[in-house]
Formats: sequence, structure tokens, C-alpha cells
Amino acid sequence: MGLLEQVDKELGMKIKLIAVGGTAMTLLDLKPSTIDIDFDLSSEDAEELEMALKTIPHGFRVDVFRDGMIFSQQLPVDYAGKCIDVKTSLENIKLYALHPLDIVVTKIGRLNERDLQDIRACIEKFGLTKGQIEKRANLVEYTGREENYRINLQHVLGKFFG
Repeated sequence: MGLLEQVDKELGMKIKLIAVGGTAMTLLDLKPSTIDIDFDLSSEDAEELEMALKTIPHGFRVDVFRDGMIFSQQLPVDYAGKCIDVKTSLENIKLYALHPLDIVVTKIGRLNERDLQDIRACIEKFGLTKGQIEKRANLVEYTGREENYRINLQHVLGKFFG
């Protein structure tokens, strides 16, 4: 039985689980695997998930983000509505993958070599355009030095769109 199936059995309520980062990319068939497991949830759902995870000896590194604050970026308020439904047979977990456009704008913040590969995969598979990325990135709130995010954004746009 997989981790989510185990967690599903431990939950005392229904939760909405949004896979982000490499986890979302794996669910969207953009990469074969990921180093850790990243999820975003509402604060209430996050507490329920964290309690369930503590009851299961699983050995995975699970990062839990809350309310659209992914890594160092606060996604626009509509992010959850743009997520892609991942069909499962789970009873208590409704699983989604972060939209590829939001995957890209969250990866722009750190922007290491692996992030560039992931951004390329999202652009190529989902046909993301320069305009879409730029427009969405301009709605993101970056918690670090905002200028760094803007520099990274321009680098990504130049690298992938000339």
C-alpha cells in the first residue's frame, strides 16, 4: 500500500491535497520521480495531514505548504481552482496537481539547474507561452528580495523564449 493510501485510512476528515514541485510534475508525467514529497493544503487540512503522517512509519520526506505559500512564493488566490484533478480511489483525499504554469512560477524563485530542467519540461509538454509565464509571475508575491525574483524571471524568459 502506498503512502497516500495509508494516510487516507488515518484521516478523520476529507482533505484537499495539492501536489506541488516535483511531486506535481511526477503526477503530471513530467518526470519519473522526485527527491521528496511536496503538498499544499489549507491550514486546517494541513494539521489533519500532519497528524496522520505522524501515525505512519513511512520514511519519506514530506514538505507541507499552507494556503498557496509555496517555497518562497505566495501564489495568486485563484491557484487552487487552476489545479489539475488527479483521479484516485481514495476516500478522504481529493488529490490535485499544481497547474504547470504555477509550477513554473514557483520554480523561478530558487532557479537552480534542476528547476530549469523542470521549467523546460512544463513549457514543452503544456505549450506554455512567454506571455502566460510573465503574466502569472507578475501576480506572485515573493517573500525574499523581490528584485532577485524579477531577475530570475527575465533569465527564464530569455533562456526559453529568446
